[in-house]
Amino acid sequence: MKIFNSISACLLFVSALSHAQSGSIKGLVKTQDSAGTFASVRISELQRATATDGTGHFILKDLPEGQYTLRTSSIGYKPNSLTVRVKNGDTSTVLITLKPSFSSLNDVVITGTRTSRRRLESPVAVNVLDSRTFNLTQSNTVSEGLCFQPGLRMETDCQTCNYTQLRMNGLGGSYSQILINSRPVFTSLMSLYGLDQIPANMIDRIEIVRGGGSVLYGSSAIAGTVNILTKEPQSSSFTLSSNQATTKGKAADNFYNVNANVINESKNAGTSFFASHRSRQAYDANGDGYSEISRLTNNSFGFNSFLKLNRQNRLEVNGWSIYEERRGGNKIEEQADKADQSEYRLHNILLGGINYDHFSKDGNSSLSIYLAGQHTKRTHYTGIDHADAWGRTKNHSLQAGLQYNYTFSNFLGGKNTVTTGLEMQHEYTYDQISFYNYLIDQTVNLGGAFIQSDWEIGRHLTVLSGLRVNKSNKVSPAILTPRLSALYKLGSDVQLRGSYARGFKAPQAFEADMHIAFAGGGVSIIRIDPNLKEETSDSFNASIDFNRANELLIYGFTIDAFHTRLHNSFILEETGADDSGNQQLLRKNGKGSSVKGITVEQRLNYNQKFQLESGVTFQRSTFEQGVAWSSELPPSRKYLRTPDVYGYYTFTMFPRSRFNASISGVVTGSMKVPHFAGAPGINEDVLFTSPTFNETNLKLSYRFTIKSIAQDLQIYAGVQNIFDSYQGDFDTGKNRDSNYIYGPSRPFTMYAGIKFGLM
Repeated sequence: MKIFNSISACLLFVSALSHAQSGSIKGLVKTQDSAGTFASVRISELQRATATDGTGHFILKDLPEGQYTLRTSSIGYKPNSLTVRVKNGDTSTVLITLKPSFSSLNDVVITGTRTSRRRLESPVAVNVLDSRTFNLTQSNTVSEGLCFQPGLRMETDCQTCNYTQLRMNGLGGSYSQILINSRPVFTSLMSLYGLDQIPANMIDRIEIVRGGGSVLYGSSAIAGTVNILTKEPQSSSFTLSSNQATTKGKAADNFYNVNANVINESKNAGTSFFASHRSRQAYDANGDGYSEISRLTNNSFGFNSFLKLNRQNRLEVNGWSIYEERRGGNKIEEQADKADQSEYRLHNILLGGINYDHFSKDGNSSLSIYLAGQHTKRTHYTGIDHADAWGRTKNHSLQAGLQYNYTFSNFLGGKNTVTTGLEMQHEYTYDQISFYNYLIDQTVNLGGAFIQSDWEIGRHLTVLSGLRVNKSNKVSPAILTPRLSALYKLGSDVQLRGSYARGFKAPQAFEADMHIAFAGGGVSIIRIDPNLKEETSDSFNASIDFNRANELLIYGFTIDAFHTRLHNSFILEETGADDSGNQQLLRKNGKGSSVKGITVEQRLNYNQKFQLESGVTFQRSTFEQGVAWSSELPPSRKYLRTPDVYGYYTFTMFPRSRFNASISGVVTGSMKVPHFAGAPGINEDVLFTSPTFNETNLKLSYRFTIKSIAQDLQIYAGVQNIFDSYQGDFDTGKNRDSNYIYGPSRPFTMYAGIKFGLM
C-alpha cells in the first residue's frame, strides 16, 4: 500500500509539473458583421486544432512554451495567420478578424427566411449569383447570367420576337417566382421579356432558392424563387462601361452603362443610380431575309435609396423605368404592318417600392411595412401579309404587406425567430388583338397570411417550419400551404438539408398564354378553358453540402435531389383551327405529372490563382396521361422542350489580379421539340429530337490603375459561343413555325469593351 501511495504521489507531482510547464491560447474569431462561428483554428507545429463555438470563441490547452503560428480558416473568408507566444502557466488571449474572400460561398443571404443568415447556416439552400459572375461571363442582362446557376436554364421560345422563359428543376417559367428586392412585382406579362430587359449593371446579386423553401414568398414558388436585389450605395463612387459586340460580323449589339453612388459623411443616407442603353441589330441566320434575332433598343434608368432615421428606423425607396422596342421578321426598317411577317413590341414599364423597417432597442424584434408596384403599357403587332393585327396591353400590379419578427433567445434550449405577416397582391391584365378576336381581361387578387418558425434547436440542428393561408379570387375556398425545411450540420464541413413544400397555382392566364406564335401560314393562339381549376403541388428536396477550406484551397460539392408532384396539371392541347386557319391551343387541366432529378455542383478555389465552378442537372419530367399537343399525332407523356441533362461551368485564372482569363460554358442536352405542319417542307406535325449543344465562351481582361485620380481602367475582349454551337435548321420565309427554336440564344459572337471607375 505504501508503494502504491508513493507511485500515485509521484504521478500527481509529474502531472502538476507538466501543467505548470504548459500554457493556453484562448480567443475570439470575428468577421466584419458577426461572430466567426465554427471556424478552424490550427497550430501546425504541434498538429493541434480546434473549432470555434457558436459565439466564435475557442481555447487550446496544454501547449508547450514557445512561439507558434496560429492559422484560422473558415469557408468564404481569407485564411488568417497570427504569431502567438505561449508561456508556461499563462493563457494568451487573441482577437482574430477574418476578411471575406473571393468565394461567395458563405455570403449573407436573406431570401430563404427574409432575415439575414450566412449561407451555410440557412435551413433553406440559397445560391448566389453576384456581379462577379456577370463580369466573368460578360453577361449583360439578367437572362444571360442566370444560365450560370445550377438547376436553371434560360430558354428562347420564339424565332421572331425572342421571348424567353426561366426553367427551374425542369418546370416552366410560370412555376418560378421572380422577385425584385424581395417583392413579387414581376408579373406574368413581364415574364415574357422582363429577364432580358433588366441590365446587369443594376444588380448587386441574385439569390436563388430551388424548390418550395419558405412560406414567406407565396404559394406559386413551386419550382423555386429568384430574388433580384439591386445595388445599394456603400461609398460615393461611379462606374462607366461600354461593351461592343458583333454576331458573326453581321449584327452589332452595343451596351453603354453608367453607375453612380452618393452617400453622406455620416453614412446614414445614400442613393445608388444606374442607367443603361442597349442597341442590337437584327440577325438573319439562314439568309432568307427574316430575322432569327430581333432588332432591339432598350433604355433603363433607376435608383435605390436608403435613409437611417436613427439606430432603430430605416427607410428604403427604389424605382426604375424600362423603355424597350423590339422588332423581328422581315423588312425590319419598315413599319411592322408593312412586312410579310413580323412581330413588334413597344414596352414602357415603371417599377418601384418603399420599405420601412423598425428594430427594437434590444434587437429581439423588428417590423417591416412595405408597398411595391409595377405599371406596363405595351403596343404590339403580330401579323402576316400586312394584316391589321395591332394590339395593346395594359398591366399593373400592387403589393402591400407587413412582417413582424421576434427572436426568442431561449426557446426550449435553443434560439427561435418567429415571423408572421399579412400580404395583399393585386394584378390587372388587359391584352387585346381585335383582328384575331383575342382578348385577355384578367384581374387576380391574392391575399395571404403566414407564420414561420426558424428554430435553432442546437449547435447542429435548425428547423424552419411555416404555414400560409392563401385566398385568390380565382379559387373559392382558402388554401393552406405548409412548408418544412431542416438543416443538420455534421461538424463544420458538411450540411444536410431536407424540405417539403405544398403549393398551388390559380386558374389564370400565364406568360406563354400572352404570346401569339406563327405556325403554318397563320398564327397559334392559346385559349383558356372556362372550367380550368387550380393546380396543386407537393415538392420534396434533399441535399448534402460539403465544403472545406485551408490556407490555400477552398473546395466542395453539393448534391441536391428533387421531386415535384403536380395535381390537376395545366396542359396545352391542340383543338384544331379557326375559320381563318389559325391554330387553336387550349389551356386545360390534365390528370397529373411529376418532375424528379438530381443536381450536382462542384467548386474549387486555389489560393486565388484559379477558380472552378460547375453544375449539372439530370432530370425526368412526365405526365401521368399523354398530352395531345398535336391533333395529328398520338399524345405524348414526356414534357416537351425539356432536356434530361443540362448544366454550366466557369473556370477563372487569376480572379483577383490585374490580368484575368475566364472560360465558361452552358450545356443543353437533347429534347423533344414540336414542329407544326405548314412550315416549309413540313407536311405533317413532327416531334423532333434536338441535338446536344455546348456553348463555350472566353474572356480576357486587364486592369490599370490611374494613380493621379485613384480610379481603375479595365479593357477586355472575348468570344461567346466560340465553336458556333447553334441551331442549323431554322424555318424559312413568312410561313415558318416561329416556336421551332431551340438551343443557345446566339451564334458565334465577338466583343470588346472598356470599364472605368470603381471595380
